[in-house]
Amino acid sequence: MTTFASAPAAQHIGADDLPFVEIGGGNKLKVLQVKEREGLWIVENIFMKGFDVQTHRHTGPVWGYTTTGAWKYQEYDYVNRAGSFLYEPAGSVHSLHCIEDNTRVWFHMYGVNLNLDAEGNVEWVADGAGTLAFYFAACEEQGLPRPNVLVD
Repeated sequence: MTTFASAPAAQHIGADDLPFVEIGGGNKLKVLQVKEREGLWIVENIFMKGFDVQTHRHTGPVWGYTTTGAWKYQEYDYVNRAGSFLYEPAGSVHSLHCIEDNTRVWFHMYGVNLNLDAEGNVEWVADGAGTLAFYFAACEEQGLPRPNVLVD
């Protein structure tokens, strides 16, 4: 039986504990957690109107929650607005397009993103470990202290 004293402790990250890094055009990224052994990566983005993410296929499921603004997938008619929740099953293919400035979205992902060219061929792969390495390098380049991201 687990007692309170021997139970794992919850881990908290305050709203301002991890910085956003600029990724171009006013768009920003914050990496919250990466559990490489599980294939888990959780990020938060701030997108500006007109920002596009290359067409990609997920190898694992993705959950998305929009807190401000609006965005959509080019392949669907619905718009994700503040309070919208999105589930993407493994294998789903789509192209993100931001339609309002300062759109803030949280993504919880498993697996990798296979970024596709116009013919559907894999051009490059994004995963948690690579995204975390990019985030740390961007923090250093932008003069921010190394963030205490939750990792395994």
